[in-house]
Amino acid sequence: MRALCLIAVKPGKVDAVVEILKKKRKIVKQIMIVTGRADICVILQGNIDEINNMVIDFKKIKEIVTTETLIEVEVNLGW
Repeated sequence: MRALCLIAVKPGKVDAVVEILKKKRKIVKQIMIVTGRADICVILQGNIDEINNMVIDFKKIKEIVTTETLIEVEVNLGW
C-alpha cells in the first residue's frame, strides 16, 4: 500500500524537517519539497498500520504544523 503525506511546516523549517524525515527510512520512500498548501510531500509504502504509525510520528515533530495523508486505493472502472 502506498500513501502521500502532505506536510506543512513552520516558516524557515523545511530543511530541518527534511533532515528529520530522512532518518525515517523504513517506509518513507521519497521526500519532496513542493509548492502549494504543503511544503513537503512524502511518499510512504507499507501496510495501513505502518503508514498510520508513521503519520502519528510525524505529528510529534514540533516544526510540523499540519499533515494530510492521501491513501492509494484501487478502483475497478471496468475498462
